[in-house]
Amino acid sequence: MKGIIFAEFLELVEDTFGLEICQQILDENQNDGVYTSVGTYDHHDLIKLIVSLSKLTGISIEDLQEVYGKSVFITLFNSMPGLEGKSDSTFSFIKSVEEYIHIEVKKLYENANPPTFNFISATESQLVMDYVSARCMSHVCLGLIRGCAEHFGENIEITMEPMTADRSEVRFTITYV
Repeated sequence: MKGIIFAEFLELVEDTFGLEICQQILDENQNDGVYTSVGTYDHHDLIKLIVSLSKLTGISIEDLQEVYGKSVFITLFNSMPGLEGKSDSTFSFIKSVEEYIHIEVKKLYENANPPTFNFISATESQLVMDYVSARCMSHVCLGLIRGCAEHFGENIEITMEPMTADRSEVRFTITYV
């Protein structure tokens, strides 16, 4: 997982909960908190930080992942050159993730292993897709989708249906409201 993901998470924690809490979750995990944006790091380290934050704050792991996903959307959007103007809606952007963004990420980082979106159906008002990822972070994806809709100024409703017990595959149904 790229360092930008870790750096953005730590920034969110510091901005939301304060430097003391941020340092506490790092200390609990014997983590120095130093990440370069292009460096590659074990996603389990991020999960450990989220679990520690959940224990300290009493906020569920799923809610923390969703808030994080929503907050990091614009950073990720701005980090991909040439995205501006390619999409004009939540649905068109989500489709571009698989058709353009993940392809570009794999070109830039040969060891990248981004999640996969398998599109099941699409109408003008509803998109159904399966999120597949060995990292099992579907609530981050949920937050990213919410951040995307907010970016495009759209009102959406999202349902998540786990397709596997470990949530490595989750079906999202996204509907314009």
